[in-house]
Amino acid sequence: MRHTRLVPAAAVLAVLTLSVTACSTKSGTGSNAAGSDGLKTGPGVTDTTITLGALTDLTGPYASLGKSIVNAQQLYADQLNASGGVCGRKVRITVKDHGYDVQKAVSAFTETEPNVAALSQVIGSPVVSSLQQEIEAKHLLTFPMAWASSLLGHEHVQVVGSTYDIDMINGVDFVVRTAKLKPGAKIGHVYFEGEYGENALAGAKYAAKQHRLSIVEQKIKPTDQDLTAQVTALKQAGVKAILLSAGPKQTAALVGTAAAQGFAVPVLSNAPGFAPQLLATPVGPALEKQLHVVSAAPSFSSDTPATQQLAKDYKAKYPKDPLDSGVISGWNAINVLGEDLKAACKAKDLTREGITAAHRKQSKLTILGVSLDFSDRAKPATYQSFIQKPAKQAAGGLLTVEPAHEVPAARAYPLPKS
Repeated sequence: MRHTRLVPAAAVLAVLTLSVTACSTKSGTGSNAAGSDGLKTGPGVTDTTITLGALTDLTGPYASLGKSIVNAQQLYADQLNASGGVCGRKVRITVKDHGYDVQKAVSAFTETEPNVAALSQVIGSPVVSSLQQEIEAKHLLTFPMAWASSLLGHEHVQVVGSTYDIDMINGVDFVVRTAKLKPGAKIGHVYFEGEYGENALAGAKYAAKQHRLSIVEQKIKPTDQDLTAQVTALKQAGVKAILLSAGPKQTAALVGTAAAQGFAVPVLSNAPGFAPQLLATPVGPALEKQLHVVSAAPSFSSDTPATQQLAKDYKAKYPKDPLDSGVISGWNAINVLGEDLKAACKAKDLTREGITAAHRKQSKLTILGVSLDFSDRAKPATYQSFIQKPAKQAAGGLLTVEPAHEVPAARAYPLPKS
């Protein structure tokens, strides 16, 4: 492997402009009487269209991922409509950008909610939390682009895939096996304050206890971009590996700083911590050498036919846009919602309550080769995680190292109460 001289973390970070997604809007759950065809309808459903809402981030810190999610969901809607739509109706998506600002998201929700049947995406745990009460009151099936366990247990909010803590439990098992860690070893964990990082930390602590390891914690803020102090502290503590639950900028900073210091321990990140754009920066070679990613979703290097078809279709529609995790996340969520709409149509109930009822009966869905069960709202749809590795030449920047699997500790782990 060729090694490029590493530049200071600040210089690397200046190159990066990465982004994600959020949510917002308003009122009304009333359903209409059944029409002549016996189909019950509610908000967002007319004789010709089914309108969905997307509360996303197109101008804030997760803008690039937000764009990918929006694109993937529009691709699905276009394909669905080309095949006849649902119940003879075209599916439309109303997109609102909140820039990862909770107040803007609330305003967007208020504006959008009365006119949509469901929310195909809401980016950001803080945004979902701020809207949780309204979402439940309006019976609005919602797919957050966030994976904290605290989002489980709600009737109308659905995490697609596993959760941050479950991924970390599976990920720690991988680190222990591959780094040959022995009982008593120390593992560092650098994590965002808030639901994302602290949920991942809970899983890491549980896994560490099972393996008789200790966790050296380093809490950071999303605005932190120089992690020299954290890397130095972990090096002095003698950690044998580092877990990371933050964003792509922090991943670049941590791995770049560690490599510059000759601190070549393995680093394992939750999926939100990686973006393929990082591989084009000076820290790219270090990422390929030191980093692994744990994720509930497959990479584009997967040989699953559905994943390969998605890559082909996406590049045909958006030839200038990168394949990244946002594409898969957006596609997964809209696919599940599409199946819910089809099931609700079959049951002749396209009210919000009917769509959610159809969703809760989905116990054997397979999306991009991953089996999902949504029948128990208190549990993740899957307990399985993939282990992936950055690779500049791979589609989407990731290679699959280990296919989706779960370790026994994942099922034994007591999920936090929502």
